[in-house]
Amino acid sequence: MFGISFSELLLVGLVALLVLGPERLPGAARTAGLWIGRLKRSFNAIKQEVEREIGADEIRRQLHNEHILSLEQEARNILTPVQEQAKPVTPVAEHSIAPTPVVEAAPATPTAPTEPAPTPTAPPAPHDPTLPPRAP
Repeated sequence: MFGISFSELLLVGLVALLVLGPERLPGAARTAGLWIGRLKRSFNAIKQEVEREIGADEIRRQLHNEHILSLEQEARNILTPVQEQAKPVTPVAEHSIAPTPVVEAAPATPTAPTEPAPTPTAPPAPHDPTLPPRAP
């Protein structure tokens, strides 16, 4: 964990043996082991608590996003009928544009037969998706 090699541990053990003596060294080693165990358990508990909080934050964020999506869907449902009411029931373009009759002048001299001039037609009006389909 800290990158301590065996030789460094051996050196620390020898210094502890010289400082504490052979009678107190086993008790000091046991006490140090207990403190290290407590520190590890404390760090693990803190780590689990943080992970639990992070998970709770993610769940809260997901619930908030789902709430926003449901509000957006409700707004669409409310606005859709309003938009359908604003559209005209009958298309105005079909009734207002009438083809103009074409008057042909008689040819002065009869030559080859001519084809009649095509009658101008109005472009078809765009189809409104709220109306039933038209016959061609």
